[in-house]
Amino acid sequence: MTLDLERLRAAFPSLRSGIAHFDGPGGTQTPAAVGDAIARALTGPLSNRGHAVESESNAETAISAFRQAYGDLLHVPADGVVYGRSATQLAYDFSRHLAKGWGAGDEVVVSRLDHDSNIRPWVQAAERAGATVRWLPFDAATTELDLTGLDEIITARTRLVAVTAASNLLGTMPPVREIADRAHAVGALVYVDGVHFAAHAHVDVPALGADLFACSPYKFLGPHCGVLAADPALLETIRPDKLLPSTDVVPERFEFGTLPYELMAGATAAVEFLAALDPGGATERRDRLGASKASIHQHEHALRSRLETGLAALGDRVTVHSRAAERTPTVLLSHPGRSCRDAYLFLAERGVLAPAGSFYAIEPFRALGLPDTAALRAGIAPYTSEDDVDRLVDGLAAFVGA
Repeated sequence: MTLDLERLRAAFPSLRSGIAHFDGPGGTQTPAAVGDAIARALTGPLSNRGHAVESESNAETAISAFRQAYGDLLHVPADGVVYGRSATQLAYDFSRHLAKGWGAGDEVVVSRLDHDSNIRPWVQAAERAGATVRWLPFDAATTELDLTGLDEIITARTRLVAVTAASNLLGTMPPVREIADRAHAVGALVYVDGVHFAAHAHVDVPALGADLFACSPYKFLGPHCGVLAADPALLETIRPDKLLPSTDVVPERFEFGTLPYELMAGATAAVEFLAALDPGGATERRDRLGASKASIHQHEHALRSRLETGLAALGDRVTVHSRAAERTPTVLLSHPGRSCRDAYLFLAERGVLAPAGSFYAIEPFRALGLPDTAALRAGIAPYTSEDDVDRLVDGLAAFVGA
């Protein structure tokens, strides 16, 4: 299985700009098919949901197609798919829903590896409920979670464990199933931030051990929105605050107000685009996604190897912080004695976009002890080419004077 990279890149009008995009961890470029799907849905005919006329049926279809597409992508039932404005909004919503049952003596576990959107909502909800927060520690030397004390951190008092499936800062992929098995052994729920993970892996939510799994379509070629996946039976046990006339049916009881049918249509188109990249001989969408994701993985990791080889040739003028044994094709780096923001601007002048910042991953960023307020992050996406990688390496070499 091999990606037809030329055909794939031709599907992205934005790539005609000539920019070499390494900003995928913050949001990928979008294929024309996704924009077309949004425009078709929005220009309709489109009305609020119903079945009396075509415009009402189109709204119903946008919702049902979205749920089925993300059920296939994440390997959950369609009625276990919740639409959200963003993964951050979903984490805040579900932290409030779940914290209704927390109190003094209960504990919530979060990780020092995570994006702040999978830390602060749980910390704040625990504080309001009088519950205690425990932390899974981060080892800055290995850039992995330190799980040596797992049984002492996740105990009979634990109500929920929140952990990432892949770090948006470093690419580190912790052993989520090991953490989930420990949590489930003491009766705790597991909330997994899959935002960065879903962009690079063929996700199987039950196999991960995630009770609740969140991701963001705009990280994998879709529009700006969020998705939460869970077993519908679990969702039936969670009672959100809601308007009196709004439905109490799962999953819609968690979706407030009129849904953006056009964004749902675009998010569905992103899944279908991925499924069609390299489906092999598969016919079912879940299987086509698996085949395409395998080709994407092969392509992205070959480019990661090319990038890391190029960075190694720059010697001690570049420090690569992504060192975990299992990681996505995302590399965090810094330049001793030089500003990473300056590096970002230097590259941008050459048409290479590799942003600088802490990328909302405050806890691991602080643990790394970086000397300035920003590090450079280079993320490889399905449309990244060898030429893109070479331009990045050449630009960094020029910046550090190699």
